[in-house]
Amino acid sequence: MRERLPVLLAALWWGSLGTIGFVAVPLLFMHLPSPALAGNTAARLFEAQAIISIACGLGLLVLSKDKHAETQTAWGRSATVFILGGMLLALLVQFGVAPRIVARQNLRLWHGLGSVMYALQWLCALAVLWRTARR
Repeated sequence: MRERLPVLLAALWWGSLGTIGFVAVPLLFMHLPSPALAGNTAARLFEAQAIISIACGLGLLVLSKDKHAETQTAWGRSATVFILGGMLLALLVQFGVAPRIVARQNLRLWHGLGSVMYALQWLCALAVLWRTARR
């Protein structure tokens, strides 16, 4: 079971990013009566996603360590940069970009930057999934 847990965590991380960012949030803006209501609901979903991202990343980092040694597993060595990068992007979006979007500061700039950073986080999670499933 312990060997399969990294793949499960990576799949949860990548799948949740895709589901929330590319399915749920666009549906909110299509079906809720006002953009303000959709935006507030989307902010809550992205906040939950940031927590999922950090939890999955921490779990992956812990599991990447060899059980009886100080060394990392083979998949852990190749995925660590992507795990840390994805976690950093999640934190930057949640605590750096999202407050500016909520405050409506230069909305076009911050929304665009947040979207790019979210897509990069999705790619990091995909790279982690690819490396953990490769074994």
